[in-house]
This record gives sequence, structure tokens and C-alpha cells, in this order.
Amino acid sequence: MEERRDLVILGGGLVGMTLALAAAKAGITSHVVDKASPEELTAEGADGRASAISTASWNLFGNIGLADRLEPLGCPIAAIAVTDGMKPGRIDFRPEPEEGTLGRMFANRDLRLALFAAAREEPLIAWHTSAEVAERERGPHGVSVTLRDGRVLAGSLLVAAEGRQSPTRDEAGFSLAKWDYKHRAMVTGLYHEKPHDNVAWEIFYPSGPFALLPLLDTADGRHRSALVWTVAEKDAKGVIGLSDRGFLAEVTKHMQGIFGAIELSAPRMSYPLNFHHAARVVEDRLAVIGDAAHGMHPIAGQGLNLGLRDVGALVEVLTEGMRLGLEPGDAQVLARYERWRSLDAFAVMSVTDGINRLFGVPGRLPSAVRRLGMGAIQRLPVLKRFFMDEARGVSGNLPELLRG
Repeated sequence: MEERRDLVILGGGLVGMTLALAAAKAGITSHVVDKASPEELTAEGADGRASAISTASWNLFGNIGLADRLEPLGCPIAAIAVTDGMKPGRIDFRPEPEEGTLGRMFANRDLRLALFAAAREEPLIAWHTSAEVAERERGPHGVSVTLRDGRVLAGSLLVAAEGRQSPTRDEAGFSLAKWDYKHRAMVTGLYHEKPHDNVAWEIFYPSGPFALLPLLDTADGRHRSALVWTVAEKDAKGVIGLSDRGFLAEVTKHMQGIFGAIELSAPRMSYPLNFHHAARVVEDRLAVIGDAAHGMHPIAGQGLNLGLRDVGALVEVLTEGMRLGLEPGDAQVLARYERWRSLDAFAVMSVTDGINRLFGVPGRLPSAVRRLGMGAIQRLPVLKRFFMDEARGVSGNLPELLRG
């Protein structure tokens, strides 16, 4: 049996590895198990996705020592432009100068590279890669995970951070509220002729939202953005089947020249979009975090940030509990984590789902109603401030690790 550690974290992606690093900064040891190898996850062209990192999530990265690694890689989001099909009446979400940016955009590959480099240097993390889980056990005195190669990893608390299809969550019998949006996200990266000026664009078309998210220019000065184009599932097969040239022609029509000529800068990928929310996020010696606990539409860009709020809350309750002499898997510790996260996660997901239903469902609302909705946001400063606070990730009762 491998050395017993405080946590056994299943899933070493963005949320799982951030948890391991944040826990290590608090003196909490962990085993991290991932079925992929770091080389697979960080290979050029393996993942064209990018993530918006809110101010609160950036605070977490700074507090666990990742700011210096990440600072040169992120593109500040100075404003968010929201428009109904590029018609007049655009809304600009732009914070006051003293409020800073609306977050930073990072290529997922760059986030992984920084997290993995830090994990390799951290002695409190035992990282098991290309590892398949054969069996999970939870008992009154601890947890154990048996890998396919026969190794047994022991700890006090099992953490499921395996993403939307979490086998650990499903094996534990967690009930989920879920529905299918019948949308598919087309995701890639673009080179473009004109600079984006650090502005993210959310363009609402009757067929679905079309988002352009600013990335840093390349070393040789090429302008870049990430694209998340949502289409109805019934139309997805046709879009996926387009040649690169045909795909770029369609994207060019949707962009209407705002960034000039475009080229692909990353592979094209697509993902079905759905909603799920676990009724509970803890069981005996088990906590569920990130997409394993809650998956949402990407329209507000808050999926990863919500998972990082899980990380901050879990590390805070673990640290306080262990200071009082409780072990990480203690029921009192987990109950506090669940109380803290349940309300916040439900609020963020409800807002995101509401935005999607108002603006993002192809064919659900006529254009005039969509314009009325955006106009209402523009005319009501309190509502506009709420949306900006959500984008910056500064709403709610934030854990200490996420505060400025």
C-alpha cells in the first residue's frame, strides 16, 4: 500500500490539481489520480479550449503561488460587448478604472502547464498519471482506491474531480437534476487581422450565441481569440462536416468583419451542452467538486470559476477542521462544506440557466424579446452591476483563498 495521505483526489485536471496545490499550501497531503498523462493533456493541438478566470479565481491562483507562472500567459478582459446579431443597441459591460478587469482569458493548455509544473515541485502531492481506478472503498476509518496495476492509495477523504461523467459520483448514487439544452458548442481558436482590444464579444443570433474571447497575441504579434459558437443539435452535424475553409466562411459571416480576415489557430472541437446539478455534494468520506457536482451552459463562462470556488471552500473547511483536531473525512467538516457550497452553486447556475433561456436558446424567443431583455439590463444599473459582479466572480460569500 502506498503512503496514506489526507486526500485521495480522483481527477487531475484544472479543478482537481488546483485543489491538490491549494491543499498543499495549507499543509494537507494528497494522492492525485488521473487516467491521462500530462503529455497527452498538454500536447500542442490537443485542446483548443480557453477559460475565463474571474478576479476571485485569480486571487486563488495568486494565494497558492501560481501568479508568477500565469501572469505572462493571460489576456485581461477589459470589457464585454453584448449585441443582438450585431444590430445597433450594443451593451458594453466595462468596469470603472478602480475596479480592475473583468477577469483574464487563458488557453486551457497554458493553465495545465502551469499547474502541472507546480505539482511536480510539491512534495505533499503524490501524482499518479495514466492510472485507471479498479475499486473505491469508503469506511469508518478512511478511504482506499485500488488501481488497475494493483497499487492501493489510502486517505481520509475521497474527492471526485473527474468531470461531468464522474464514475465516483455515479457509483455513490448521487441524484442529479439535469436536462439537455439540445445545443452543441463549436470550439476553436482564431488568428485575426485586427486587434481585439481586450474585449470579449457575446453575439446573440436566433440560431444561438456566438462568443469571441480575447487571448494574448502570439510571440510574433499575431492577434488571437477563442471562439465558442453554439448551434442547435439538429444543425451540428452539418457544421461539424464543413471543411476548414467552409467553417471559416460561416464564422466570417457571423463576425461581420469586426476583426478582419481570420484563420484557424487551434483544432476544431465540439461538445454537447447540458445542465446538471447534484442534490448533494458530500457523502460518507466523499466530496464532489467542479463539473462532477455541477455542469452548466458556457454562456456566462463561469463553469471553471464555480469549480475553483469549490476548491477554496473545501480547503478552508478542511484547514479549520484539522486545526480543531478533526480529520479531513469527518462528517462535521463535510457538512460545513456542503452548506457553504450548495446555495452559492445553485445561485450561479440558476442565473446562468436563466441567461441561456432568455437569450441563448435557438428559436425559443423572437428577436424583439431578446432585444427587450438586453435593453432592460442596460437601463437598470443594479441588474447590470449584478451581471458584472458575476463575470468578475466577486459575488457571494467567497472563501478566504478567493478574496483579494
